[in-house]
Amino acid sequence: MTFKTLLSSAAALALSAGLALAEYPEKPVTFIVPWPPGDLEDVLTRMIAEEFQKQTGAPAAVVNKPGGGGVIGGLAVATAKPDGYTIGSFTVGIPTVKTMGKDAQIAADALEPVGIFLTYPFLIATKADAPYGTMAELAAHSKTADVRLGHFGYGIEPTMMTFFGMAELGGKFAAEAAFDAVDCSTLANGDADVINTTAQLVLPCLKDIKVLATITGDRTAITPDVATLGEQVPALAGASLWNGFFVPKGTPQAVKDKIAAISQTVLASDAAQEIAKTTGALVYWQNQAAATAQVAKDMTDLAALREKLGVTE
Repeated sequence: MTFKTLLSSAAALALSAGLALAEYPEKPVTFIVPWPPGDLEDVLTRMIAEEFQKQTGAPAAVVNKPGGGGVIGGLAVATAKPDGYTIGSFTVGIPTVKTMGKDAQIAADALEPVGIFLTYPFLIATKADAPYGTMAELAAHSKTADVRLGHFGYGIEPTMMTFFGMAELGGKFAAEAAFDAVDCSTLANGDADVINTTAQLVLPCLKDIKVLATITGDRTAITPDVATLGEQVPALAGASLWNGFFVPKGTPQAVKDKIAAISQTVLASDAAQEIAKTTGALVYWQNQAAATAQVAKDMTDLAALREKLGVTE
């Protein structure tokens, strides 16, 4: 092959790649959130979808697919065609704990991260008049009275950390139940004595409840006087929860880069940073390489936590 032919071939490939990128998206794009609408990942994903539509001209919609602790939404993305038209907005547990165990419905290699953009102000809370105000006091109370925990799913990261923390402090929950929405009404209606949820879902009643701990690396801006779970249970030091964009394995890199570029524009905006300020969340962009490393680390850490708790499903 002559040098001239090589140059012609390279030019053709470059033109082809450019055209492929320019052609995406040619049809509507769906962002799947595997939880009910209204929480932080849903709000930020909708902002990104709106900007995606504005920049590309293609319709972009957010579809909420709650159920199965995130598995229903996770499967919708994991089994979709790897073409960039189905994007998952997933918490840490979906590409990690939901791919573990002999009965896992999502294959461990079915999803690829585009990037991580949110660290939740996850918390453990109870009614304002509860006779305990810290995790140690809750553990002591559970030795003489039944305590029921409400959560998003037994096998997801914050729930496992809550159970592990209680066990480390010598306590236990008498009962537990998973809900699609864990919010102010879960406590007010008596569905649970203690809840494990995101601050966004209890902001309307934050002054009327008692926060026992936050599952965050550092104390949050909205609960600065509340110790983190890691502060109260040293074995969980630094524990936190994140949300990111994931696509089916094999999605073209140019497509992932386009999703990332638009996402970064939104996350750096004043509107997104105001959400961070008022909710205590961290809003940022962690690129694909860093997100891939984060997922790998969490896979290892969560597998060990599951083993300690005897979680096999």
